Amino acid sequence: MPQTSRRSFLSASMAGALSQAAPLQQARTASRKPNFIFFMPETLRAGSIGSYGHPLVRTPNMDRLASQGVRFTQCHVQNTVCGPSRCSLLSGWPVHVRGHRSLYYFLHEDEPNLFRYLKQDGYDVYWFGKNDALAPDSFPSSVTRFVPGGREAPANPWPPSDPHYYSFLYGPAGDRRETRDYQGVQEAIKVLERADKPFCIYLPLAYAHPPFSAPRDFHDLYKPADVPALRPPNLPRKPNFFEAIRRTRRLNELQDSDFRKMQAVHLGMISYSDWLLGELLAAVDRTNHAKDTAVFLFSDHGEWGGDYGLVEKWPSAIDECLDHVPLVIRAPGYKQGHVSEGMVELYDVMATSLELAGIEAGHTHFAQSLVPQLRGEPGDATRAAFCEGGYNIYERQLFEPPMTPDQAEEIYYPKRTLQNQHPETITRATGIRTLEYRLVHRPDGISELYDLKQDPQELHNVYGDRAYTSQQEALRARMLDWYVRTADVAPRKTDPRGFPKKQEQ
Repeated sequence: MPQTSRRSFLSASMAGALSQAAPLQQARTASRKPNFIFFMPETLRAGSIGSYGHPLVRTPNMDRLASQGVRFTQCHVQNTVCGPSRCSLLSGWPVHVRGHRSLYYFLHEDEPNLFRYLKQDGYDVYWFGKNDALAPDSFPSSVTRFVPGGREAPANPWPPSDPHYYSFLYGPAGDRRETRDYQGVQEAIKVLERADKPFCIYLPLAYAHPPFSAPRDFHDLYKPADVPALRPPNLPRKPNFFEAIRRTRRLNELQDSDFRKMQAVHLGMISYSDWLLGELLAAVDRTNHAKDTAVFLFSDHGEWGGDYGLVEKWPSAIDECLDHVPLVIRAPGYKQGHVSEGMVELYDVMATSLELAGIEAGHTHFAQSLVPQLRGEPGDATRAAFCEGGYNIYERQLFEPPMTPDQAEEIYYPKRTLQNQHPETITRATGIRTLEYRLVHRPDGISELYDLKQDPQELHNVYGDRAYTSQQEALRARMLDWYVRTADVAPRKTDPRGFPKKQEQ
């Protein structure tokens, strides 16, 4: 529900939560404020976790967390690129509300974010890892301590003349305890050991973002031959950037075995992220914070990882590989082992956290609190999730800066060159996802419609098929309604209608 008037809603829902979950009263500290840990591996789609159904990957700690909390089977992001997705996560806004749709425009001091609400309410907010969410002027009011993270990877093992060069398929990295992700988790453990007031720990980690390279004891954990069949390339009626990416990265010259290797290494990277989570959860137990700390597991977007013969992601791409992410919440005093199968959106994390902390949002937003599902309710089977991406051709400030020919050996050279020389591959797109269908509308490109009951891998685009006319038009109308309702947010302050009185001389 839109959050245009939250006080009565929050009061009622908090009262319900406290009356229906008596153990919560004993679990929390005297301040009645839970601590928060947001564990966010980058580039992790839901289907790459054991508890979400992957038949090969080993993710025992993520699976254990799901068994101890609530697993949301259908969580979808608002944008399939890290920056816009994180801005939506923290604000509760679709990207179109304030134009947060690129890697170069983040949340400023005059805009709301979850961490500022927590900090102003007395929390220490610790941020260990990548940014891509807040502009510099937002940090003083939102973050107590920030330690930037990043990704280490070995040198590209392929010569520039080899078609593997731009594939992101690298060799193994170093020791598992020598990554910046590990250092970030260690910083978080120090907070757990010494915290004496409510805290929020945000861990936006770098794994499992490409290059495809894992610490050496995870890199070859899975055999490419054991990887489930990937979505095939060269499917008809796919957006123009599918083939353009394959051509410019020379992925069209690779074999199925190459893409299986990419996916196998990616799964090893995910198992490494799972090991990091295990280190963190062990510290939560050791410091007795399991009784007063809510732990969230989610990601900012997914990864093709060889599906469709593609790697990484693309700003105007909206598909199951990229927008469907895990969401697991273990909150003290709430339901354990519950599975919620209704549609939810990643920015619901903001509304849920605020309700758990008893904080009322001071801005209009469109996220929904998931506290009812934490109590064991099933969720809304009729809800839809919405995702946006891409840029208008004249919005050059949003494009990643072009590279010159002498930078051709940079791994992102093909991507930046394609975007800038062929902006028709990166046009705006909007998608609506229900439990049964996905519609992606591109005014300046190929639109898509998938019957997810018949085609869960999204292989057959039935947009324009007469057999699906009624479903297509119903989804289009629902998307238009969503845009009208969320087109902007009015500030809560008001201005006088009259002119100021003339000042006396």
